[in-house]
Amino acid sequence: MSILKQHGKIERNVTLLAALSLAVVTVGGLVEIVPLFYLNNTIEKVEGVRPYSPLELAGRNIYIREGCYVCHSQMIRPMRDEVERYGHYSLAAESMYDHPFQWGSKRTGPDLARIGGRYSDDWHVDHMRNPRDVVPESIMPGYPALETATLSYEFIADDLWANTMVGVPYTEEMIDLAIQDLETQANPEGDESDIEGLLARYPKAQARVFDGDSGKITELDALIAYMQMLGTLVDFSTYDATANAR
Repeated sequence: MSILKQHGKIERNVTLLAALSLAVVTVGGLVEIVPLFYLNNTIEKVEGVRPYSPLELAGRNIYIREGCYVCHSQMIRPMRDEVERYGHYSLAAESMYDHPFQWGSKRTGPDLARIGGRYSDDWHVDHMRNPRDVVPESIMPGYPALETATLSYEFIADDLWANTMVGVPYTEEMIDLAIQDLETQANPEGDESDIEGLLARYPKAQARVFDGDSGKITELDALIAYMQMLGTLVDFSTYDATANAR
């Protein structure tokens, strides 16, 4: 009699059940792990991916601080319904500079991996003030305080330096000019602005007054800057998945 016909005996014998479970987990683990030892890199090389600019990094910190990841994932799975709704499936390279990553698995709200450029800055401002003004069925709480809270960024260079400790390739120049780059991106009309330098260090960085108020740099400026870049760095009209699979 085959072992499949004796499942009742297996389920009633704790020792046998544990031994067989261990065997199954061991074989499954080896099947998944062993092939990785034969790969030079598990992250595909993708043109366009770069570290966050200082303003985007500050916005990401606010995103994490406010717990946005609890209700929003940032990972589009390679399934038809997800790709049709959100866009191209997420690539490992897009999260290579995330510490911690924001993939998530729970979606009380939509996935945000491709939110960049989908809505205007004004839409984001209204959404953060009162989500129901733009999405009537939303159950998201409002965050109006972000619009009036002055962004604290005196230690943003230290934040960049800390990220280099975990492998993010910020250069000494990026760290030295972190405050200038942040101010340039949030207010490109400022006296000390250096748009060319900002774009040289952070290609495709969007520089403007994100919250509509040029009087000061707010936490909302940083958060919108972060969200507006999500999913915009890779040009998927030219991306060749087969080339990266070779």
